[in-house]
Amino acid sequence: MKKTNLLLATLGILLLGACKNVGFEKSKSGLEYKIIAGNGTEKLEHGDFVKFEYKLTYKDSLVANTYGSIPAFDQVDSIGRFHDFSEVMTKLKVGDSMVCIQNFDTLQKGSQFGVPPFMKKGDKLQSTLKILAVYKNKDGKASRDYAIEAYKAEIDKFKAGEMAAIEKYLSLKKINAMNINNNLYVVIDQKGTGKKADSGQLVGIRYNGYNFEGKYFDSNMDTAKQLQPHGLDTFFFVSKQEGAIQGMLEGITAFRVGSKGRMFIPSSNGYGAQGSPPAIKPMENLIFDVEVVEVKDLPKAPPANMPPGAGR
Repeated sequence: MKKTNLLLATLGILLLGACKNVGFEKSKSGLEYKIIAGNGTEKLEHGDFVKFEYKLTYKDSLVANTYGSIPAFDQVDSIGRFHDFSEVMTKLKVGDSMVCIQNFDTLQKGSQFGVPPFMKKGDKLQSTLKILAVYKNKDGKASRDYAIEAYKAEIDKFKAGEMAAIEKYLSLKKINAMNINNNLYVVIDQKGTGKKADSGQLVGIRYNGYNFEGKYFDSNMDTAKQLQPHGLDTFFFVSKQEGAIQGMLEGITAFRVGSKGRMFIPSSNGYGAQGSPPAIKPMENLIFDVEVVEVKDLPKAPPANMPPGAGR
């Protein structure tokens, strides 16, 4: 069995134990928690930043999961957030794991973030986490700076893995695609002859969006390919600036009016860890069929001191 599978299997056993509340302690707020000691000796202290993996479950549903993707980062606080794992972070060492149970009634009373909308009175939210590393103030450098560097490295590592997965897909399908700034892949099936979709241009497209298994989640070409019904109006956004996911904003610069093609976008330049439920899963790579139907200059905004309607 692979290490990852073994870890998840172990966490599954821990969660089973969590349901029975065997060997659990309680924090000041009533958070039920159980620490499973690892082999590390480095303690977490107030002011440190910590890198960890976690899984959040509600009943039989997975709410969030960072295992196998980008770890989470947080600062260790002497008190912690109300009814949250951060309350007992200073009891942990690098390598330790922990199971926590949050109660709806307690969260409703005092959580600064409120209660998740899917929870009801009497419900419980379970989480498991494992401490991967701790960053401390040292050598004249703040713990936050070390954590930021580590976070950026994790993003680069994950993105490289996603790009490699897309490259493997393209190779298997014998698709000749061009790499756009190492952020996505693009195929131009039909070269347009119109205006180029350069940065800052208002671009109108027709599209179909689907995952790498071929399951459609949205379209403004075909209502049968929509998970959430809407009109078939042209979709507009500003090239390389705003109005669409990052991969689309960047990939569109390879197109002109009249161009047709496809974009292969990693989740790190798409909807990321949050996804877009229920249509798009967290960390899901996406494909878009694209046709550029319009490219034009953005309307010029009037001077800030000019009243509306002036100069007409």
